[in-house]
Amino acid sequence: MAWSIADVARMSGVTSRTLRHYDEIGLLPPAWTASSGHRHYEEPQLLRLQQILLMRELDVGLREIQAVLDSEADRVTVLREHHARLVEERDRLGTLAATVARTIADLESPRDRENESEDEDMVRINRPENLFEGFRHDPDMEAEVRERWPAAYEESRRAVEGMTPETTEEWQREATAQMIRFAEHMAAGTPVDAPEVQEEVDAHYRTVCRFWTPTAEAYKGLAATYAEDPRFRENFDRIAVGLADYQGAAMAAYADARLS
Repeated sequence: MAWSIADVARMSGVTSRTLRHYDEIGLLPPAWTASSGHRHYEEPQLLRLQQILLMRELDVGLREIQAVLDSEADRVTVLREHHARLVEERDRLGTLAATVARTIADLESPRDRENESEDEDMVRINRPENLFEGFRHDPDMEAEVRERWPAAYEESRRAVEGMTPETTEEWQREATAQMIRFAEHMAAGTPVDAPEVQEEVDAHYRTVCRFWTPTAEAYKGLAATYAEDPRFRENFDRIAVGLADYQGAAMAAYADARLS
């Protein structure tokens, strides 16, 4: 039995664009390609994709994944190694769950309204470093951004290098709080083009402009990346499932209304 690239994307959660990329670099060639150019996959390719996704979950780089899959290493031995790393990852995810729960508790804690202005919401975060406990940095993602958008990457890199530890902490705190505010709008069923949501998007856009200035097309491309790239989607899903699609749609509406 064979499955189309759309079928495999639907089953695995991997975008068609990523599957085409895996084919282009020789990591996951399809079983065969029709005269129309459409890729088709069979069971061996699905099993190989499962191994690819497993190793990606374990932060293994694409080159290393290909080397492992193309080697004659004993599969059981390799899987035992992966299992050990998955156990470690399970513990890390437990830490992440505790991090988000702690943030929710901080944000919902009672406050002294008489001594706090509306712009001082971040006072609710007791220890800002707690916001990021358990999160991981993805060097492959950084390399991909550098390759796909070199000018924007250099502009962003220079901006980041000019930030002090204090401004970096402030930006990280606001980024996390902003994702939570988007999630609250989503949970309330607020339309993505509602003024209050678009005001939040405007704040997001102005934050992005601290690092690089996207055009309407580039900003919509960033929104699509949030929704389509499994690594970005994973970060959004840690706050609320479906948040990447919701915020991406709000960003696209903003780009059409204000940046076009």
